[in-house]
Order: sequence, then C-alpha cells, then structure tokens
Amino acid sequence: MITSMANGHIKQLRLLLEKSRARNREDLFVAEGIKMFAEAPVSKIREVYYAESFTPKALPEVQEKLRKCREKGVLVEPVSDEVFQKTADTKTPQGILFVMEQMQYSMEILVEKAVKRYTEGGREPLFLLLEDIQDPGNLGTMLRTGEGAGVDGVIMSRGTVDIYNPKTIRSTMGSLYRVPFAYVEELADAIRLLQKNDIPVYAAHLRGERFFDELSYEGGSAFLIGNEGNGLKKETADLADLYLKIPMEGKLESLNAAVASALLLYQASGNSRRRRPE
Repeated sequence: MITSMANGHIKQLRLLLEKSRARNREDLFVAEGIKMFAEAPVSKIREVYYAESFTPKALPEVQEKLRKCREKGVLVEPVSDEVFQKTADTKTPQGILFVMEQMQYSMEILVEKAVKRYTEGGREPLFLLLEDIQDPGNLGTMLRTGEGAGVDGVIMSRGTVDIYNPKTIRSTMGSLYRVPFAYVEELADAIRLLQKNDIPVYAAHLRGERFFDELSYEGGSAFLIGNEGNGLKKETADLADLYLKIPMEGKLESLNAAVASALLLYQASGNSRRRRPE
C-alpha cells in the first residue's frame, strides 16, 4: 500500500493532474470516479489506484474492470485514505483514480468517415468547431451534448482549454471516451476542409442573418462557437457560409456557449432524423 505523498507514483499523478504540459509530454492523463472507471476502455488504462477504504466487491462493474486490468498487466495499487484524499482532484473523491493514454484522432479522417457514411445512405455529417473556449465545464458539457446529438467530431483551436483538464473530464461524464475530437493549429484549415467536402459551416453570431431554426441543414452542418467572453474572431467568423442567431427576449445579448451549441446541434440532428427513411 502507498502511504506517502513522496512516493514516485503519487508525485507523477499530481503532476499529470496539475500540468497540461506534463500530460502532453507523457501522452497520458488522469481520470477519477466510479463511472469514469467503469466506462473506460481497458486498452487505454495504464495504472489504477484505489483508497484503502474503497470496497470494489460492492460494485460488480468496478470489480470486473479491475480483474481485466490485472489480467492485462496494468499496475493496480491500494493507497492510504489520507494520501488518496490529498492526491485526488475532487473534494469528495469516490475512492478510485487511474492513468490513461490520451486519445488520438485525425481531423481529416473524421471528416472522411462522416462523408463516406452519408454517401452510403447514412445520416448527415455533424461537427462542432470551437474557438478558444476557456471554461473546462463548458467544454465537457459540449462533448456530452455532442454525443447525445450524434456529432461526428469536435474540432478545437489550440487556444481552447485542455480537454484532459480534470474538470473537463468530469463534466463529460464519460463522453470523452466516445466522442472523437481534435485540436488544430488553424481553425481556418478545418473550416475549408469541411466546405471542400460540401459541409456548410455556420457561425453562431450576434449579427446572425437567419434564425437557427429556419434552416433545414440538409446535407450536413458544422457549427462555429466562439470564446465565452469575446465570441468568434472576425477573421474566423468571416469564413463561415452563414451567420446564425438564436432568438432571445429580455435584455440578454447571448447565451452560454455550451447552451448555444446544444440548441444548434440538436436542431440539425433533429432535422436529419426527420429526413431518415422509416
């Protein structure tokens, strides 16, 4: 049992939890909690740590996952309650945390797969493009919403918060494992790639030319969402095929970025479902 904060594994855990640079250098990240562990792909898990008072026998799905991890040769170590409490990122930890390999996706392949599926009679492509989103909770919520709406990928500017930030991971509620995503140096390249594949790009903008629920989104869609405080950069918004607006009453000028993305994604997804043959 690990009983000291000076233990090398504990030091590495803290570094991965606190520093995005360390996560990127090691190509690893740390997740915690029962649900996140139960849904995690075993192929990506590298190390598992659980508190001494944690009772996996009471949780069959966790016990089974631990068994599979041990069979695969994954390090599984108990940690004293005191050390676990100090190591975990949450105030009331659930007793288990683990190290995983980062996911790797290619923007080009995501677009290629979505277009191929559509040309073969499947649903229309649906993408979310994020520019400099800063709130980890917003980003996590967007991934979770994207899964529900059936998004083909979330493409983010380098200025967007680290998707492996512990707060982002928790707010995805497991969607991190299932929704493909990619960071790009230039969001303009992603926009042009989508347009080259006949996927219209729409910018959520205060100067929107059309209300978001007026369009059919036939043929696919990609939605541009900007920074929480500043919105989209002009040079980015200008690349969109159309500015969209969300009708609002009262004195509001805009909605929370995650709420706006949910409205747009579900509108396009709902229209696509209505067009599908019975």
